[in-house]
Amino acid sequence: MKLSDKGELAYSQLSSGRRWFLLVLASIGSSIIYAPAYLKAVFYDPLQQALGVTNTELGAVFGAYAITALICYLPSGIIADKVRMRTLSSVGFLSTAVLTAVYAMLPNLVVLYAVFVGMGVTTILIWWGVRFKLVRLVSKEDEYPRRIGLSYGIYGVAGLLIGLVSAAIVSMVGENLHLGVSIYLGFLAVIIGILGVLSLLFIPKFKGEIKAEGGFNLSEFVSAAKSPVVWLAALSCFFVYFFYTGVTYTTPYLTGVLGASLFVTTIIANIRNYGITLLSGPIFGVIANKFKPSMTIVVGSLAFVVALLGLMVLPKEAGFIVAAAILVIVLGFIANGAFGVVSAQLTEGSVPLHYFGAATGILSVIGFLPDTFSSTWFGAIMDAQTDSAGNVAAGAYEQIFYILIGGAVLAALSSLALWLFMKKNPAAKAEAAAPEAATV
Repeated sequence: MKLSDKGELAYSQLSSGRRWFLLVLASIGSSIIYAPAYLKAVFYDPLQQALGVTNTELGAVFGAYAITALICYLPSGIIADKVRMRTLSSVGFLSTAVLTAVYAMLPNLVVLYAVFVGMGVTTILIWWGVRFKLVRLVSKEDEYPRRIGLSYGIYGVAGLLIGLVSAAIVSMVGENLHLGVSIYLGFLAVIIGILGVLSLLFIPKFKGEIKAEGGFNLSEFVSAAKSPVVWLAALSCFFVYFFYTGVTYTTPYLTGVLGASLFVTTIIANIRNYGITLLSGPIFGVIANKFKPSMTIVVGSLAFVVALLGLMVLPKEAGFIVAAAILVIVLGFIANGAFGVVSAQLTEGSVPLHYFGAATGILSVIGFLPDTFSSTWFGAIMDAQTDSAGNVAAGAYEQIFYILIGGAVLAALSSLALWLFMKKNPAAKAEAAAPEAATV
């Protein structure tokens, strides 16, 4: 045994309880570590007002995070194949906690850009590879689609709990939005810091998680880049993620067009973003395990189109808030579920473990491109149709919704292409599995 192997644990040496604990840790972490950067998904109006920025500026700040993330996605996959999960997880959490504490001070726009660029490094370059690979390390290969779906269910539990805290804060502070946003971000900083400590204490050294020889070479990336499955999955991820994040614009739609209160929309947004994931993640995971992740995404994307069209045809009156809220939650169920299993298309195509991290990097670079432009794009659409009183016209939201419908249709076509490729190329599955089998 090499010195570097000392203290390493294989999957079979982990107790069932420890596997579950690590699954929960990775899942909770993937919900909370991104909560500060994606706060506008739940706290859109309060955040905009507390920071004193326009819709376009808020989108641009998030765009800075997204561009940094885009640069970091690919190397994050390679780093995930070369650095211990324990190191990446603990450092990622603790550094993000510090940046979140600065964010809680509601700094000026220049500092805000610096914080978001910093979070792009800490949450993506350092932490991003942890979630998918850690779930893979505590799962048998045939369990992965079900486990990643369950992981999104746990993600939903964590998100719902912190969402309830956000709703309580909104209720407590009333009109003092600056104080409410600051308190909530401070709360997140503390929780993220605790997760960093837990990672350092409980994530073991996994046998085979890194290659000690060869240093930081790009051979795994080259292998992943040659795989049609990786590119088709990445294209599917792009469009799924586009409508998954775009559905957050139903929050200001409920407030600005239908006249729902801030408290009500905060509750609905948290249920849509997190609470519904308690059901959608596990349900979509089980369906994907039985009927293939690609076909699950095809059906889910088309269902998203139908539900969004249903929301658009509802009369824009306060009396239809309940019906609109139900449709918003349905949209969240579908979007969360589809996004929850999109990475499972890599295992559907039997992408080997030895370059799984690199494949995840490619999936992320392509799949998360919408973050670099969609927020700024949609923010500009809203600002262009905002009156002197600050009210956004219903037409702006309808324009955004039609764009999301187009994205969902393209998501369905992309996953259908992956399914057809695997059906017409059954030899690709055996060839892809061969290198992994040889290393076992």
